[in-house]
Amino acid sequence: MSDNTNILVVGIGGQGVMTATEILAEAAIAMGHDAKKTEVAGMAQRGGVVSSHLRFGQRVLSPQITPGTADVLLGFESAEAMRWQHMLRPGGITLMNTARLVPPVVELGLFDYPDDPLGEIRKSGNKVVAFDATSIAQQLGDIRLGNTVMLGAIADHLPFPAETLLDCVLKRFQRKGEKLVELNRQAFAAGRAAVGTAEAVAA
Repeated sequence: MSDNTNILVVGIGGQGVMTATEILAEAAIAMGHDAKKTEVAGMAQRGGVVSSHLRFGQRVLSPQITPGTADVLLGFESAEAMRWQHMLRPGGITLMNTARLVPPVVELGLFDYPDDPLGEIRKSGNKVVAFDATSIAQQLGDIRLGNTVMLGAIADHLPFPAETLLDCVLKRFQRKGEKLVELNRQAFAAGRAAVGTAEAVAA
């Protein structure tokens, strides 16, 4: 068995999937891990589907996560979380935003949007924790905070302290003023709380 941690982050372009993966990698490196990530698989421009692989541990040779080996699937969008279930290892977990953001391929009629992504994941037998990160961000006053809400959501499912990840998040905003730092602190805490509540309900 590998001692590496494999995290797959998926969503729609413009949601901050790539930024979230970068911050997770920074936190892993801050804890002394070797970390490698893919820049993008898919289309990172706004509206396209995006996935990003991150692997970290004592020694990582490749960033590519093979199907059936992801420890955590962080789904910024519900249909994308459903679509990537095959990547999870047995006993892995999906943390998913229940918000629906329909990609252009659906709007163009090339694909149908699934009726019940969360239900489909549950039917597969994989563990899933679902929460509405988009609504949380909107309640805090800025939908762009959804990225930080999602990082808060994964914070207690990592092999290092949540505070390490929070420090890396807040460093991103230090130059932009204390108000934005505080908003991101609140978004991170809200994401952690949302997952904690959802897990308690499911238990």
